[in-house]
Amino acid sequence: MIVFRDPMDVPRDFGPSVVAIGKFDGVHTGHRAVIDRARVDAAAAGARVVAVTFDRNPLAVLRPDLCPESLVGPEQKLRLLAEAGVDATLMLTFDETLAALPARAFVEHVLVGALAVRLVMVGSDFRFGRGGSGDPEFLRALGSELGFDVEVVDDVRAADAGRRVSSTWVRELLADGAVDNAARVLGRPHAVRAEVVHGLKRGRALGYPTANLAADLEGFVPADGVYAGWLVDHGARGGADALRSSIRYPAAISVGTNPTFDDVPVRQVEAYVLDETDLDLYGHVVDVQFVARIRGMQAFDGIDPLIAQMGQDVADVRAALG
Repeated sequence: MIVFRDPMDVPRDFGPSVVAIGKFDGVHTGHRAVIDRARVDAAAAGARVVAVTFDRNPLAVLRPDLCPESLVGPEQKLRLLAEAGVDATLMLTFDETLAALPARAFVEHVLVGALAVRLVMVGSDFRFGRGGSGDPEFLRALGSELGFDVEVVDDVRAADAGRRVSSTWVRELLADGAVDNAARVLGRPHAVRAEVVHGLKRGRALGYPTANLAADLEGFVPADGVYAGWLVDHGARGGADALRSSIRYPAAISVGTNPTFDDVPVRQVEAYVLDETDLDLYGHVVDVQFVARIRGMQAFDGIDPLIAQMGQDVADVRAALG
């Protein structure tokens, strides 16, 4: 997938294109349904599929007091869009300048001028341009004038829950620790991504060495607790092994502040790779994928009951992963 950070980066002969516009936070099943439809239309028209999205939620600039925590970071989003089959992504920096751009100028400069758009796909609640003045009807009027079609995509609804698939729903599930249900809405296990850093090395002393994720990780961290999941090792950032194939390990994952010792000031994510005691992951970029919640976080009265529970946790994780 080609990544553009500015409309000026797009080659003059890049188009024609079928464009899907949105925040694409989480790239969930609803987003991928839109992308799948765009791929069909693009194939019929001999065009490329382009996602136009933003490096942050626009509310982070427009109404920071109302802005929710993102499900994925920018690099996670790009990787997920590539996996969904997008040919190119234009990831715009959403700042005061972009927020002030009139709706017509956005269409003329970005969609028509840079991407030579033939079809634009948006949701019914899509708004764009200064003050949110642009909506699907305004986009259709511009399409008639400037030579592109507009398709408003219906919501995808979960058959069993009867609810619209949305990033808000996924956030609610993750905040409750329901990572298995979140995976069904996302269409894949939820993950966080970060570099492995040195921690207090207490897990090693207890017989369960953990990979500690850096605090500036990408992705929404679910509720405190112990989870079954996977650690996907992508190798050292910029290192000689960065281009090798990723390796996936079964893992017991802990999220929280370590209440037994009460010496971790902020929530952290750490993962014990099952049956591995000499794995050196320091400096490696990893994805930690959440499959099932084993239990909530709790404080123990001493080391021995903690170690006993950790042994039970590992057995429960092994069973959950099959």
